[in-house]
Amino acid sequence: MNNEAYKIIHFASDHSDYEFFSIGPKGVILKRITFKFSKIENVVIMAFGDVNQDGEIDDLSISNNGDRNKVLATICQTIARYLKHYPERMVYFKGSTEERTRLYRMIINNNIKEFEAGHHIWMELDYKFVPFQPSIKVFGFAIKRKNA
Repeated sequence: MNNEAYKIIHFASDHSDYEFFSIGPKGVILKRITFKFSKIENVVIMAFGDVNQDGEIDDLSISNNGDRNKVLATICQTIARYLKHYPERMVYFKGSTEERTRLYRMIINNNIKEFEAGHHIWMELDYKFVPFQPSIKVFGFAIKRKNA
C-alpha cells in the first residue's frame, strides 16, 4: 500500500502476534494482529482489532480514530512481513462484518498491482477460492507469497 503505516511496537518471537498504537482524535488505542493455525495445514487465520481491558482482541469495536488508511496499511504490511517469515503458509482473513469484508476488498482492489507483484490473492466465493476480482461480494480472502 502506498499509505504510511504505524510502527509495530511488539511482535511475538514466532510472529503470531503484532501490536501497534492507533493515534488520533480519540486518543492512543492499542491494536493487535494475530495469526492462528487453522485445521488446514499451512493455512493461518488472521484476526485484527482493538485490545480490550482483558487483553483480548475486540474485532467488532469501532475506533473512529481518523486513521483508517494508516491502520489498513499496517495490516497489509504485517501480512507481507508474516508471509516473508513463513513463505510456505497462506493467510486467510475476512472482516468481522460484511462492511469490513467489503472494505478489505476495496483496499485489495485499490492496491492490486502492488499486492499481485509478490503475492497470489484469492477470494472465497460460494465455499471455493477463485482468483481475486473487484466488485464481487465475497466471504473472505486468502493470500500466499509467490515463489514459496
